[in-house]
Amino acid sequence: MKPLADIDSQIVCLLKEGSFVSGQEISTALKLSRSAVWKRINGLRKGGYAIEARPNKGYKLSTSEKPYTTVAVSSALKTETFARVLHFHESVESTNTLARKLAQDDAEEGTAVIAQAQTNGRGRRGRAWHSPKGVNLYTSIILRPDISPVHAPTLTLLAAVALAEAIEEFIAPIRVNVKWPNDILINGRKVAGILTEMSSEPDKIDHIIIGIGVNLNIEAKALPEELAEIATSLREASGRAVDMTLFACSLYSSLEKWYALSLSSGFAPVLAKWRTYFDKVGQNVKVSEGGKGVATEGICTGIDDDGALLIKTTDNVIERVVSGDVI
Repeated sequence: MKPLADIDSQIVCLLKEGSFVSGQEISTALKLSRSAVWKRINGLRKGGYAIEARPNKGYKLSTSEKPYTTVAVSSALKTETFARVLHFHESVESTNTLARKLAQDDAEEGTAVIAQAQTNGRGRRGRAWHSPKGVNLYTSIILRPDISPVHAPTLTLLAAVALAEAIEEFIAPIRVNVKWPNDILINGRKVAGILTEMSSEPDKIDHIIIGIGVNLNIEAKALPEELAEIATSLREASGRAVDMTLFACSLYSSLEKWYALSLSSGFAPVLAKWRTYFDKVGQNVKVSEGGKGVATEGICTGIDDDGALLIKTTDNVIERVVSGDVI
């Protein structure tokens, strides 16, 4: 028997055209009794769907607005594998923590976790990630790439490309920039971040967790004082609210596209796209490592084919920086 969430997603898909669909059509398509269809329709209504019912006509979605639920995301997905197995929660400690547990239990590649809120959201280097309920996207996805562990950092840049692409779709014509290696900025303010965690043997990756947090609809007045001057959201930048369901689906599609391209064509296409979002070439930059102050300073000359940051120091030596934070 299919899980109820899968059945509900199929019902929503059948109703998407905006015209009435008879209960018998739904019953036949899903091999359910008319009574079971009626029960699932009522369940969808309780979950936030506005479904109109008329005698002798059937059922119709009477609004294009989508609630933010497992069913809503699953029924709107256009991916082949990414997020097709979806764990949706009201609140978790961290989506990366939960995804790691799922990966250790042999969850398949593309399995995704979404939370409405995180009680202990994490960024890079153990930093906290502000995760209020119902306004932002907090998600993690499990990957099992057949690449060497030494090339795993390229997946962070890949995720940045996919994330930047998805964000620009919702705030056009506003442009975004990437801050090496993993932050997305709008007008110099952070709007999204990526946390990549790996489990591997010396020559083989078991799994990689790509964790993504995006400030979608949080308002400036709701940001903590320490973030008010350095963070923003898609809503603040564009002046309009973002449909969280559609954004999640767009992000998963973008991730799947770039991931498939990297596996078939190598990292070069991803790298070329990443460079279009990077605006620090020719500028003086400082890089800290582990919060220990400035470790490297000089003129940024770009990134190399492995994604390492290249900095020309005052003595004209090109230093290759593989980890740290641009400050």
